Amino acid sequence: MKKLSILCSVIATTSLTCLFISCNQDIHRTAKTVTDITVPNFGLYDNHSDFHRLHYYNDAAAIVLFVQGNECPIVRNAFTDFRDIESEYAPKGVKFFMINSNIQDTRESIAKEMVSYDVDTPVLVDEDQLVADVLDLDITAEAFVINPKDWSIAYRGPINDRIGYESQKNNASNKYLSDALKATIGNTSVENSFVNTKGCAIARKSKHEDGEELTYTDDIAPIFLDNCYSCHQKGGIAPWVMNGFPAVYGWSAMIKQVLLEQRMPPWQADPHYESFKDDLSLTAEERRKIMAWIDNGMSKGEGEDLLATASPNASEWTLGEPDYVIELNKEDIPATGIIDYRYQTHKLPYDKDVYLRAYQVLPGNPNVLHHILANVEYPNEEDFPVKDRKSPWLDGILFGWAPGGTPDVFPKNSGRKIPAGSSIHFQNHYTTSGKAESDGSKIGLYFVDDDVPEKEYITVGPANFRIKIPPHEAAASFKAVHHFDEDVTLYQSFPHMHYRGKSMDFVLELPDGKTRKLLNVPSYNFNWQRFYTYENPISIPAGSKITVNAVFDNSEQNEFNPDPTKTLYFGQQTFDEMLVGYLSYTIDDEKQDLSSVD
Repeated sequence: MKKLSILCSVIATTSLTCLFISCNQDIHRTAKTVTDITVPNFGLYDNHSDFHRLHYYNDAAAIVLFVQGNECPIVRNAFTDFRDIESEYAPKGVKFFMINSNIQDTRESIAKEMVSYDVDTPVLVDEDQLVADVLDLDITAEAFVINPKDWSIAYRGPINDRIGYESQKNNASNKYLSDALKATIGNTSVENSFVNTKGCAIARKSKHEDGEELTYTDDIAPIFLDNCYSCHQKGGIAPWVMNGFPAVYGWSAMIKQVLLEQRMPPWQADPHYESFKDDLSLTAEERRKIMAWIDNGMSKGEGEDLLATASPNASEWTLGEPDYVIELNKEDIPATGIIDYRYQTHKLPYDKDVYLRAYQVLPGNPNVLHHILANVEYPNEEDFPVKDRKSPWLDGILFGWAPGGTPDVFPKNSGRKIPAGSSIHFQNHYTTSGKAESDGSKIGLYFVDDDVPEKEYITVGPANFRIKIPPHEAAASFKAVHHFDEDVTLYQSFPHMHYRGKSMDFVLELPDGKTRKLLNVPSYNFNWQRFYTYENPISIPAGSKITVNAVFDNSEQNEFNPDPTKTLYFGQQTFDEMLVGYLSYTIDDEKQDLSSVD
């Protein structure tokens, strides 16, 4: 026991722990194999639930990635050195990140680790290890210097030589990372572009699922059929048709790129907050499987090609024949330019009240149709069933559609009242495609069979009309709030911004002050908007509120930004901005007499 006490005392004096013994993993490589690559664009969530794509930071003087791992003593001991370098070089335009590819670490556990060590640097969470595959990560405490001028690796190795296995020095003799940054910023070559790193080993997943060969017919086609085919079919809104093995093979390089960037499938909801119906996103395992199949030669396999035999349904009524179909008037769209909203009004032929229970929009020309909103024009100036209505396009919209939208079926025993003699007023938004085109969309309406449903299905749009986004501002934050004075059940949320929209989340605050994030969209894309329908509807008691937090990127780095020099305000056109967080719910009281709503 005395010898053990002496040993632990020695270890304590060097500020190391016995865990260093398990970290004795020295990975030996050559400089050519680890630095002679171009780093592709990739997208990852971080420990704060924000989202980052590497190539967005192409204006940085350099980018540093430091490989972090929870409970790794060498990593923890290196935080002080890392912070010192970040403090010196961040003001010089260097962007700093950490990255975690450990299969045993989660976003939540990483966030807890960073808080306990007072580290603010974003940690990119590589849960499917796709970035680990690209960079060949198998040890922590390794630092990368990436040159965004050509996305080359200028340096790969430890921060310095201060820390070793079961040893450390008061001061480093070689400051590898600092020297590499100084050279990169100064446009000179890095003298030591690669140094072997001492750290904790990273357990890597196999590129073959369960060690078996992946094939298109058995493993890949079913994933594409379930998650991609609804858009990538003849008549669909995607730019190419996923109609069999040859098409997938030919587009495999692009598939790999968009998976690494997490741009496709176009599902923006963060999977760490709530679950949603009709979720098109891929799991980490599915992404790895597709990437592994591509990297290992794309074996076709035997059996039926599910994509080649699938039946396109983009032009069919997936809910069955509608009770009534509205055919919108033909709209002619020029080849170029900004198109003002087009409005149409269509009177319904009913001499009694009807109650909408579902709808489907069939876009006539997905190349140019950006969105459709519809509301009811009431006869005899009947009041709308929403208090303090701000706008017919915000509170109480009848329905809406945007690219990626699917048929919407309202909750059981609910509906939206359309009084006898009403008309449907449409707002259609079009974008140009480079050639003159036209659109003639159709809307299928499905009504409640019984005379009156139990609940009115209400949509409101809390908005902030007072946003003012400065020129060149990369992260302008604003919010809108909706208060509930009745018990409700929330079924859907819909974030809406324009070209400068960067992120939006919906946070519920209960009367007792407890909060719950209902939807997080950290990488908003104006081209893909939808109602997110909760797998488990949210019960919200009276006295609660939902805060819609939005961030706008009016900088040059925003590839969608038409003019970063402008100050932006709330406005109807896409070159203006909006902050709207639609909420769809029913009121939790006894059966309402909807027939008397007037």
